[in-house]
This record gives sequence, structure tokens and C-alpha cells, in this order.
Amino acid sequence: MGLIKIFSGTEILALSLQEKIESTGINTVIRNNNQANVLPSIQNVKAVELFIQETDFPKANPIIEEFRLSI
Repeated sequence: MGLIKIFSGTEILALSLQEKIESTGINTVIRNNNQANVLPSIQNVKAVELFIQETDFPKANPIIEEFRLSI
């Protein structure tokens, strides 16, 4: 069992989905590899990724689908 990626996109959308999922008691992991704060000259903004445990996917899937339809 491991982590599965459930979302990749802007930080605002990832945080919104993270809040919805965590309100149901499912833990999430967010990965943001944006180096713009460390090296301001780099303007390459990478997508933020949101992960959950594989075992939590059946419970989180309805929330994920509702979120995707709303954006």
C-alpha cells in the first residue's frame, strides 16, 4: 500500500480539495516543488500534487469527482 496522486494543478485548487478531503478524516500529503521562493529568477511554476493512501481512495473518490466537476 502506498500513496496515490489524486490531483495535480494550481496550489489554490489543491488546497481547496485537501480541505474537503481532510474534513472527512482522510489524511493527505501535498507536494509543491516550486523553487520560485528559493531562486526568484526562475519563473517555472510547477503543479502542486495531492496524494492520499490507496486504502482511502474508495472513501475519497466521491469527493474528488464532485470537486472535478465543479472546476
